[in-house]
Amino acid sequence: QGATNIMTLGWHTILEFSPSLVGLMISAGNHSHRMIRESRECVINLPTTALTDTVVGIGNTSGAAIDKFAKFDLSVEEASEVSAPLIGECHASFECRLHDDALVEKYNFFIFEVVKAHVAASPKHPETLHYSGEGVFVVSGKIISRRSLFRPEML
Repeated sequence: QGATNIMTLGWHTILEFSPSLVGLMISAGNHSHRMIRESRECVINLPTTALTDTVVGIGNTSGAAIDKFAKFDLSVEEASEVSAPLIGECHASFECRLHDDALVEKYNFFIFEVVKAHVAASPKHPETLHYSGEGVFVVSGKIISRRSLFRPEML
């Protein structure tokens, strides 16, 4: 209670749109694993490429003994639905509550419901950072639309 931490997340998946469910694999050896199990909530923050080195630093540091917000000079922003904070420098933040923990013991797999989303007004298509493993990141931002080729009911 009252403690905060930042972790890097290497694996997530969208599970459902309504309600908005997302699955996160968080290692039991990770300091955040215990915090999330106890609080039953988190905020998923989506960084841009401007934070690449900060993201690596966060992933290489344990929050068990330090305040990562202070160490990495990140802004703490208050969430409206959960007690976990948002990172002000991130393009988007998703406030989440634990929806289902049935797979946590066996697979370290948490299912969260996104209860509030925050997205910066610009840029419309930011270069967001996504970890693909082995120290490599994928950058999103390039948009290819084929909307006109889709049947309306498939959109």
